[in-house]
Parts: sequence; C-alpha cells; structure tokens
Amino acid sequence: MQGKLSQKDAKEFLKDNIYGHLGCHASGKTYIVPISYAFDGKSIYCHTHDGLKVDMIRENPVVCFQVDVIDALANWKSVIVHGTVSELINKERTKGIKALLARRVPAVVTETVKISPDWPFTDADHIEIPGIIFRISVEEISGRFETIQSQPK
Repeated sequence: MQGKLSQKDAKEFLKDNIYGHLGCHASGKTYIVPISYAFDGKSIYCHTHDGLKVDMIRENPVVCFQVDVIDALANWKSVIVHGTVSELINKERTKGIKALLARRVPAVVTETVKISPDWPFTDADHIEIPGIIFRISVEEISGRFETIQSQPK
C-alpha cells in the first residue's frame, strides 16, 4: 500500500528522526548534503561549520529538506520540507542549541550530532559552542509512505 502522510504524521516523523538531507541551490549549482537536525513542530534547527552549504544558503536561503527511513523496498517513509534558512544569533541561537540538545539521540552518537567536543554541556556553555546554528522556517511539508501493512507504522 502506498499513500500520503497526514500533516500530523509527517511532523511526528520529523520529530522522531535526527538525520536528513539538506538541498540548496545557488549560482547554478545544486548541492545535497546529509545533516543532523532537531524539529520543534514549526522549525528545523541545524548546526554546521563554514563550507559550501553555508556559502550556498547565504546566497539563496530557499532550501529543501528531506528525511527518510527505509526498512525495505516496500516499507518506507519519506518527508520533504520546503522552507527558508535563517542564521541564528544571540537568543535565537541559544534557542536553536536548546532544540538540538532536547532531541532524542542514540546512546552512541557521531561527531556531527554532538555539536561540541564537550557534549553534553551546561547552559552556561551555549555561547562558547563553535559553528553556525541555522533554522529552516517550514513553509510546506509533504510525506509519503509505502508499507505492506494496511496502515503506515
């Protein structure tokens, strides 16, 4: 069975995952890169460092973000978000860091999920975290699934 996810199910799917793919386009070039994230129900928060994706989103902040889980060829879910990126500073940056810290993560995490070599860290350390925190303001969400069951799980 194939189908579309409801808005509620698509948002829950985004909340339940921590890795996605960011699609950016600038200067005639399209770039898609995996990135860890947090979703608070309205916005997607990410942490990164200077590089091609940052250069591209500064030039063109309109992005696409995709998350999928594939258990088998006939058992998968995928959600696509269209939105606009904002680089966060001051209180908004702290809010983004707190969203990233609040997400459920596996017991063993990669360096990209940690967002700081000292992870986990205290509230007082938020200002010290290196890198760039950005928010994708969600403008459109769509999701699809395929399952051998009668309902998406």
